[in-house]
Amino acid sequence: MKPASFEYHAPGTVDEAVSLLAEFAEQGGRVIAGGQSLVPMMAFRLARPSHLIDINRIAGLDRLSVEAGTLRIGATVRHADIEAASHGGTLGRLLSEVAGSVAHPPIRNRGTFCGSLTHADPSAEWCLVTATLDASIVARSTRGPRTVPASDFFLGVMTTSLAADELVTECRIPLLADDARHGFYEISRRAGDFAMAAALVAYRLSNGRITDARFGLGGVETRPRRLPSAEAMLAGAKPGAQSFRAAAEAAAAAIDPMEDSHTTSDFRRQLARAVTSRALERSLT
Repeated sequence: MKPASFEYHAPGTVDEAVSLLAEFAEQGGRVIAGGQSLVPMMAFRLARPSHLIDINRIAGLDRLSVEAGTLRIGATVRHADIEAASHGGTLGRLLSEVAGSVAHPPIRNRGTFCGSLTHADPSAEWCLVTATLDASIVARSTRGPRTVPASDFFLGVMTTSLAADELVTECRIPLLADDARHGFYEISRRAGDFAMAAALVAYRLSNGRITDARFGLGGVETRPRRLPSAEAMLAGAKPGAQSFRAAAEAAAAAIDPMEDSHTTSDFRRQLARAVTSRALERSLT
């Protein structure tokens, strides 16, 4: 199939883009940056935007920089840009590692970090990263800018708190400490597929015990989120089999797993245990 007809707009500034959204959002206007989610949906007519607002020509939205202890990721920064980035210290290394699990190289070369957030697939790696690391999403409309914590941004499957006339301009992720450890692991049916379950952990060690633990799961519920109960099992514990097993059990108990025609809730709970254990084990390497 081919997309339904639409009018194409290529604004040169953020102000122009949000003005177009204000005019056309209620008529089905949509923003396009990488297009790796939207274009296939349009091809199958699952999405039929009457107006397509292309933000790729807007200067500054491709910014990937560290400022005031925060990594700022602009709306047109590609997955591949993050995979290749050498700045951001520990956080940069974590993101580069996670980026290698995002789909396939052609998609990483075109798809965008912020586009993945607005698409809000519960299995998407960047949604898990932002939810776990307390990131903030900056949105603009003709009413002005607002900053939304990732914990409030994701509402459900492909559903966010973004208003129809708001444009995501950047994501801000607090830097991790230089001595922070991290681990990421996901399970998918084939390499490049969306994760059936994914886990991300970051923490520091003080006198051999875990502090500042952050742990999140994606792909198992309708949205990714931090799991305080699993973090509590890690806090003050020595990293190793006993504390990792306790965290995995806490994570599995805390979730309300999705079900579909291929995967039962019990199986997803088992996957949650597995990815939690493996992400924690990777944090030791």
